[in-house]
Amino acid sequence: MKKQMLVIGAAALIGAAACGGDDKSSAGGHAGGHSTAPSSAAPASPGAARRNDQDVMFAQMMIPHHRQAVQMSKTVLAKGADPRVKALAARIEKAQAPEIGKMSGWLRAWGASVPPEGGDPMAGMHHGGGGMPGMMTEAQLKEFAGLSGAALDKRFLTMMIEHHEGAVTMAEEEQAKGADPAAKALAAEIVKAQEDEITQMRALLKK
Repeated sequence: MKKQMLVIGAAALIGAAACGGDDKSSAGGHAGGHSTAPSSAAPASPGAARRNDQDVMFAQMMIPHHRQAVQMSKTVLAKGADPRVKALAARIEKAQAPEIGKMSGWLRAWGASVPPEGGDPMAGMHHGGGGMPGMMTEAQLKEFAGLSGAALDKRFLTMMIEHHEGAVTMAEEEQAKGADPAAKALAAEIVKAQEDEITQMRALLKK
């Protein structure tokens, strides 16, 4: 009888251990499923885990670069004369304004600072020094804003060619050194769009 009781007790302990193991396995499986769901369903930001310093610098530098292009385009839309130049300015504004919002969102998701509007465009940026290629100085922008008509159109084309060339340089560097897939994809779009616009602006200057 005593031996029978020991066998029954041992069986009960084994059963309890098995149940406990099942609960733990079930809980562990549930926890594992929960931990992987957010990354596959709703990533915090495009390529957040893979972004590098180049990606941050690209966004922080391209935002004020785009802002200046949008500002110049608005001036031409308000005071320019040539419908072809104004159409180009409208296209630049339409393309670059949303890209500013996109890059600002990336920087916030990455925990990096978004360049403030106005003031020093390089303030608070994550970069190793050097300026932004193609950016106009405050004196150049002031002179530009004082023009109108055909003179404004011509100055817009000459300045925007240089501005676009700078953006292409920055975007090509992102393509070569960046890590974030979304940032590199945007860089590729910038290169293509702005090289096409450079060709168009040079043609307009010859007419």
